[in-house]
Amino acid sequence: MASALARLRASSVTDKIGLSLVGLLIFWLAVNFVKDPTEFVNVGLIGLTNGSIYGVVALGYTLVYGILQLINFAHGDVFALSGLFASTIIVSVLGLDTDSSVPVIVGGMLLTLVVVMSLFSIVNATIERVAYKPLRHAPRLAPLITAIGVSFIVQNVALAFYGVNFRSVPNFIPTSDVIDIGGITYTWKKLTAILIVVPLLLLLTWFVRTTRQGKAMRAVAQDREASAMMGIDVNRTISVTFMIAGALAGAAGIVYLLQFNMRYDTGFELGLIAFTAAVLGGIGNLTGAVLGAIIIGLIQAFNEGLTWLAPGSDWTRTIVFGILILILVFRPEGLLGERTPEGA
Repeated sequence: MASALARLRASSVTDKIGLSLVGLLIFWLAVNFVKDPTEFVNVGLIGLTNGSIYGVVALGYTLVYGILQLINFAHGDVFALSGLFASTIIVSVLGLDTDSSVPVIVGGMLLTLVVVMSLFSIVNATIERVAYKPLRHAPRLAPLITAIGVSFIVQNVALAFYGVNFRSVPNFIPTSDVIDIGGITYTWKKLTAILIVVPLLLLLTWFVRTTRQGKAMRAVAQDREASAMMGIDVNRTISVTFMIAGALAGAAGIVYLLQFNMRYDTGFELGLIAFTAAVLGGIGNLTGAVLGAIIIGLIQAFNEGLTWLAPGSDWTRTIVFGILILILVFRPEGLLGERTPEGA
């Protein structure tokens, strides 16, 4: 009885600290909004775009974790390699540039999207088959260490083929404003990222919730042994999950490449940001991963773009991973995750 009361008091103190931190964050945002509403909205739109890209990468983490209870640290590096490979197709193979006609650019980008998503779905499934499947029944530390090793392998493959220089593609997308109201602007380039990302997220949600394979994935995530007894091919389901995660990494690589420059180690930091987003939203929860990614994108944008008491870009990594630590301390199941006996 005494120990139960002690745990209750500790939980109450922890909740109060967490709520205090959230209150300080809301106060800081409110002051910045009052001081310059236009700047606040513009920065928020940038955060929404970046958060959408993080969301596609975060979905790859949460899909794999939901079924294997494994953090596939190589996912971020697969994302970076896919973006670099896409730059090769766009620039060297198809020869697209700003002088190409609109139908040629659109057709070339769609072809690149199909090729990259297909190829890296196979790459990701191969990684699972070679590195993770033999460790299916090993202690949980073994696949975790393997995932870190695979991350370094993929990163060094990218380094060997593409070197240390950043890669980019011509600026195909107009930088003109699609929204320009009272100083609030939003360019076509930023909107394009959302126009690609949102349909992918909706398609994945539909696939997981309604299709036969999606139901098999949810069943395996809930209970692998019971699923096998009911006739579900567990190995095939896991392979399909890795293929979907690889396809998402490929799509995210192309979207990121259209917005920013990339190099071999881009996926390391962005992968950790996406992993933090998945944990924030509730890892294993698709909606939570997207919500967490958008929140992380907004926090990053506000930190780097606002003027009143904003730490600045030098503190972005500290803030993002500080959020990861705080979430693990105060709410380890995430915003939309469910508390389980293992994580309680």
